[in-house]
Amino acid sequence: MARPRKFDEDDVVDAARRQFSRTGFHGTSVDDLSRATGLSKGSLYGAFGDKAALFHRVFDEYCTASDHSAAARVEGPEDQALDRLREWLRSPEGGHDRLGCLLAKGTAELAFEDEAVAARSLAAFEALFDSCRRLVEQAQRAGHVDPAADPAVLGGVVVTTHRGLEALSKAGVDAATLNRIADATIDGIALAPARPQVQGPRSRTSPRRAAPGEPGTSRRPRSPRGRQEAPGVPPA
Repeated sequence: MARPRKFDEDDVVDAARRQFSRTGFHGTSVDDLSRATGLSKGSLYGAFGDKAALFHRVFDEYCTASDHSAAARVEGPEDQALDRLREWLRSPEGGHDRLGCLLAKGTAELAFEDEAVAARSLAAFEALFDSCRRLVEQAQRAGHVDPAADPAVLGGVVVTTHRGLEALSKAGVDAATLNRIADATIDGIALAPARPQVQGPRSRTSPRRAAPGEPGTSRRPRSPRGRQEAPGVPPA
């Protein structure tokens, strides 16, 4: 009969998340995880498998939490949709988590070599794009955003800005600066008119020359010698 575990699995996963967020997957050793979680390497292997299996567990739970948060932001009055987007972009009061976003870090480090990470990160980003698009649609119905604007594009602007702000936050840019950028982004969306459809370039081909005698021609008939005579002057 297996002995009951003497640790809280959620606490271990959270400690592992912070370690992976700090040093990345490749920069984290099993010894690092052992120190961070307080478990022996044997206990870690017994409970979670190898380092990759533990990372997949941590990454999936992080992405699931992101999915739930994205869905929750859509709920609420439509006339407050832009406020909810603004709140998501603005830095938390009192500073930042300098560890950064594990979704962004894991994607950048592993998406090209780990199919599971690539698939899970894509699903998480799609959930973010979808929630922001729906919030822009709410703001359009509330009269706060041009109804002719593309909500998917504007939602993508918000997601992209959030990714950039997260990176700047991790680099140590102050909260006031980041918040001004966040506010400018939302204010710009609220004022942005729909862009007109861009037409293809006009043909640069010269217009067809009218034949002599056709309406609209300005050419005078040539003389039998091929010269163009002045009006009223008989040919020589």
